[in-house]
Amino acid sequence: MKASDFEAQPDESSTIDDMPVHGHGGVLKGRGTAWQVLHRFESVQRDAFDDGWGTLDQAALEVPLAPATEIIEEQVRSILSGNQSPDIGFDLSINPYRGCEHGCVYCFARPTHSYLNMSPGLDFETRIVAKVNAAERLRASLARSSYQPKPLCVGAATDAYQPIERKLGITRAIVEVLAECSHPFALVTKSSGVERDLDLIAPMAAKGLVSVYVSVTTLDSQLARALEPRAAAPARRLRTIKALADAGVPVGVSVSPLIPFLNEPELERILEAAAEAGASAGFSIPLRLPWEVNALFQDWLERHMPERAGRIMARIRDMRGGRDNDARFGSRMRGEGIWADLMRQRLRKACERLSLSRQRLPQDLSQFRRPMLEKNDQSVQRSLF
Repeated sequence: MKASDFEAQPDESSTIDDMPVHGHGGVLKGRGTAWQVLHRFESVQRDAFDDGWGTLDQAALEVPLAPATEIIEEQVRSILSGNQSPDIGFDLSINPYRGCEHGCVYCFARPTHSYLNMSPGLDFETRIVAKVNAAERLRASLARSSYQPKPLCVGAATDAYQPIERKLGITRAIVEVLAECSHPFALVTKSSGVERDLDLIAPMAAKGLVSVYVSVTTLDSQLARALEPRAAAPARRLRTIKALADAGVPVGVSVSPLIPFLNEPELERILEAAAEAGASAGFSIPLRLPWEVNALFQDWLERHMPERAGRIMARIRDMRGGRDNDARFGSRMRGEGIWADLMRQRLRKACERLSLSRQRLPQDLSQFRRPMLEKNDQSVQRSLF
C-alpha cells in the first residue's frame, strides 16, 4: 500500500446519508467512538447480536466497558511506502502500525481499516495491526544498491508512538536502523512516548538528521479527553515539546485538524504555548472528513457537542465548496473560501509574531550510509535481488 492510499481519493464526495449504519449507540470510556460503522467495501449486512459487551442490553449502555485492544501481528514484505500526492512534502513514509489506540474520532486514516475488512470505527482503535518485522524489512530496503535516500516521514498515517509501542518497540527498532544509516527523517506524534527514544533521536538531531512535530489539537483537557481519548494530555504534550527542544531536537507543533468553533478559537493560544515550550515551527490543516470519518465525526458531534453540531458542519461545508469533504488535490489540505483564508491569515500572523517557521525543516540526505547485513541472514539477502 502506498502512502497516497492513506489519503482521500477524488471520488469520495459522499455525505453522511450515504454511509451504512451498524452497531450505532453508546459512548465508551477511553474510546473515540462506540460505533462499529460499516466500511464501504462490506457486502454482508449483519444482524445485531450480543458480542459480550452488552450491545443488546440497554441498561448496560449506561456504564459501558471499553473493549480491550487486540494486537494482530503482521509479517510485511516491505515497509517503505511511496508518496504520489502533491499535497505532502515527503517522498517516503513508514507506518509501524495500522490502526491507532489513541481513538481520535477525526483521524483521516480510519478508512484504511476498510482495506483489511475491518470497521473504521471501533475496530480501528481496538484491533491494531503491528508490523513486527518492520525494522528487518527497512534494513533490507536501505541496503539495496538501487536505493537512493529521499525525504522520509515516520508515522504519517497512524501514530508510531501509540500506547502499544511501549510494549512492542517496533518504532524504536526502526529508529535504530535509521540512526545506524544516518538516514534523515521527520516524525509526527501526539504521544509523550517519543521521549523514550531521545538517546537515539538527540544525536541524530545534532547532525541535522531529524525533526519532530508534536500534534497539539487543544489546550482544553476535557475536550482532548473526548476528542482524542487515549492520546497524551495537552499539558503533557507541551512538556514533550520542551523535552525535545531541551535535548536539541528541532521540534514543531501541528495544530491539526483545525475544527471551526471547536478548537479553531484556540489556534493562537496553542501556538503561543508551543513556542514558549520550545517549538521552532508550526503548521495547521483544516479538518478533513473522508469516507467513513464523515459519519463518525458527525455522530461524535451530536453526542458531545449537540448545541454546536449544526454550526460546525455549516462552517466546514463553507470551506469545502458546500460539501462535507473535498478530496481534490491542492484543496483538501487547505480548504477554500473566506473562512479558510481567514484561518490561514491567523496562522501566518501568529507564526510571524512568535518566530515560528512555517516551512518544513530540511533533511540532509548526504550523510546516508547503506547498512551492513549479517552474512547468515539469508532471508534478508534474498530480498536484495
